[in-house]
Amino acid sequence: MDNEQTTQDLGFHAYLRGIILIGFSLLLIAFILTGAIRYYIAPSMMPFVYFATVVFLLLGVIQIIRSTAKGQEEELLCDCGTDHSMSGSPMTKVLIYAIFVVPIISGFVVPDKVLDSSVAANRGVQFSTGMNQSIAPGDSTGSLEGESGTSRAELFLEDPDEYYRQLEEQNSNTAPEDFYTEEGFNSYYREMADEMLAEDRLVVTDENYLDVMTMLEHHLPEFAGKEIELIGFVFRDKSFPNNQLAVARFGMTCCVADATVYATMIEADDLDELTNDMWVRVEGTLSQTEFDDAQIPLIHVDQLEVIDEPDSPYVFPSFRF
Repeated sequence: MDNEQTTQDLGFHAYLRGIILIGFSLLLIAFILTGAIRYYIAPSMMPFVYFATVVFLLLGVIQIIRSTAKGQEEELLCDCGTDHSMSGSPMTKVLIYAIFVVPIISGFVVPDKVLDSSVAANRGVQFSTGMNQSIAPGDSTGSLEGESGTSRAELFLEDPDEYYRQLEEQNSNTAPEDFYTEEGFNSYYREMADEMLAEDRLVVTDENYLDVMTMLEHHLPEFAGKEIELIGFVFRDKSFPNNQLAVARFGMTCCVADATVYATMIEADDLDELTNDMWVRVEGTLSQTEFDDAQIPLIHVDQLEVIDEPDSPYVFPSFRF
């Protein structure tokens, strides 16, 4: 009787696990079909979402088939020294399954919500992409050699103190701008800046948003007086003057967990009616201002229009570089 009960218990838990796996698969399918997946996952990660959806579905079906399959009693009595039944009190088992069931139910019940200014206030706002700091002096590809032309590894093994001395000297003598050579990083944004300067106005779109912000970070003085157009949500901070506010976008590389707020400061006389999270289209003239000891873009507003939230509220890296 005990073996029969244990066999039923093993089959029941296999069945529950199968239902949970299928539940996750159905949740992902619902997100994909409704388009809500864009609130949580970057487009570059969608192949992994499709893969996970199929795998969850297959594993769930396998678990359900396994729960009714014959031979479970032989598995329990395999004399392998391992207890195949699920241990723990009933309450413990309920809590363990609840960890997986609650997210599935929440995904179907809780309404989707776009990240807003309250999240921006907690995470902080970046008025630059930070690409100027992305390559540190210590990342130089320059070589360290001993007096006899030994390699870096050999030099470290032979004389660690000399290795570190040369490494420190190399880093101290290398300026950060040395890493933005004519090939690669700087060349890409130099070409982009030349193309944008040839245009009548600088139009910032969802596709080029992060690229344009990075380009302006490196070539901002060249764009002084250039007309610009962009959209974003309103973000106000207590430290901003009354005639200034930030027009921001959340940039996402992988998922909402790594979302970062990128903003552009705008200036006008009639901004009092704009409140946080309102979406606006801004047209104006580019200049620059100082914020936290850094030069950042500033748009002198010529025209401002309140708009509906766009279909894709987030922006993503283009990975073209």
